Amino acid sequence: MNRPIYLDNHATTQVDKRVITAMMPYFTDYFGNPSSSAHVYGWEAEAAVKQARSIIAQAINADETEIIFTSGATEANNLAIKGVAEAYFTKGKHIITVQTEHNAIIEPCQYLQSLGFEVTFLPVEKNGLLDLNLLSKTIQDDTILVSVMTANNEIGVIQDISKIGAVCRKNEIIFHTDSAQAIGKISLDVQKMNVDLMSLTAHKIHGIKGIGALYIRRKNPRVKLASQIQGGGQERGFRSGTLCTPQIVGFAEAVKIALQDLDAENQRQQKLRNYLWQKLSLLDGIYLNGDLNQRLAGNLNISIDGVDGSALLLALQSAIALSSGSACSSNSTKPSHVLKALGHPDNLAKASLRFGIGRFNTQEEIEKVAEFTLKTINNLRQFRST
Repeated sequence: MNRPIYLDNHATTQVDKRVITAMMPYFTDYFGNPSSSAHVYGWEAEAAVKQARSIIAQAINADETEIIFTSGATEANNLAIKGVAEAYFTKGKHIITVQTEHNAIIEPCQYLQSLGFEVTFLPVEKNGLLDLNLLSKTIQDDTILVSVMTANNEIGVIQDISKIGAVCRKNEIIFHTDSAQAIGKISLDVQKMNVDLMSLTAHKIHGIKGIGALYIRRKNPRVKLASQIQGGGQERGFRSGTLCTPQIVGFAEAVKIALQDLDAENQRQQKLRNYLWQKLSLLDGIYLNGDLNQRLAGNLNISIDGVDGSALLLALQSAIALSSGSACSSNSTKPSHVLKALGHPDNLAKASLRFGIGRFNTQEEIEKVAEFTLKTINNLRQFRST
């Protein structure tokens, strides 16, 4: 049976076989606990974790001691936001974030609101980008944290993180960025970007699910965090729990592979993305969501006038695996909060498609996707008009 063409690579990605190969020995031969320091099995696992930590740190120009492993970006985001709130609440209780953030940012912030913190959810411009002047005006004397995602998970827009970080540094405010969709897809440098906390994950870049990391700056400034998981004191006390060596090794391998082919792969994906947009934009009533230039190479998010969103996804799913927005809210009947933040009415926010192009997609696949999508939209419009 022919399976649908997979174009939901912002939700998750097919694991690269090279990642699996790198992981396999640490399930069977080198299975020790990296915290066990009394024998060779522990030393072998510890060495593998140290090497992986170094690879991931180098990918964002950090020191290896600043990388804390987590179960994914959601946990890293919770540790960053709640950890700062608990550690700095005597200094202030004001947090700034953006309306288009992932729910892994929005919901922890809403939780903190229930505890008495003040959270400002900044709007974005119609292209999805944050107005830096608005950010500066929103900062208060008691602002302790700003959190802005590097690349949006729905519309692929890349924020000007360096300038946002500079505003935070000038005002001596801790700056966190969710880079789950950015690691291995664009160049990241926590020093040049003025980032104090950065959330990462493996499964968006053909690594496995269930492993992520949080970068925590150690100097200039040294960031304090209250741990959210207590126990064995692993990961400098920020995140207790036995480390899963195979997952960590696989994470590092996925990062290494992605960075080796970064420029060439971005050019290839952008060519496929532009071809798809060129074909789909031939129809009237097709709207691009987010800035076309300042976005991830493999992202195309569109809204379609004159069709029912649920009917469109249902009609496409036999041939194309894709979504209308975040995988975490794919079962929701509510319109995307990201598209609503761009100013879309409910009908356009619901009738949207997120095409996520990945490493294993081909030109032939994209051509088939374009043809089938155009045909489906035309059929639904004709049906609706009869």
